[in-house]
Amino acid sequence: MKVKTSITLSENLLQAIDQLIEQLAEEYQSRSVFLEKAAWTFIAQIHHDEQTAKDIEIINRRADALNQETMDALTYQVPL
Repeated sequence: MKVKTSITLSENLLQAIDQLIEQLAEEYQSRSVFLEKAAWTFIAQIHHDEQTAKDIEIINRRADALNQETMDALTYQVPL
């Protein structure tokens, strides 16, 4: 369901949006379509960044154990 709303944008941003809509007319038929796609893309990026931060935190928390395991595995290598 679509809900009509009103937002205030700078004139420069509105001009940039209008130029993109004109260039990409097949993909973006209106400002509303453009702004909705932009908002969903931004939301997806925020979720991705949050997941990446969680993954990094897990890796960092386990770094010492993983490094120790790697060093142990390296002791089994035969010198070339």
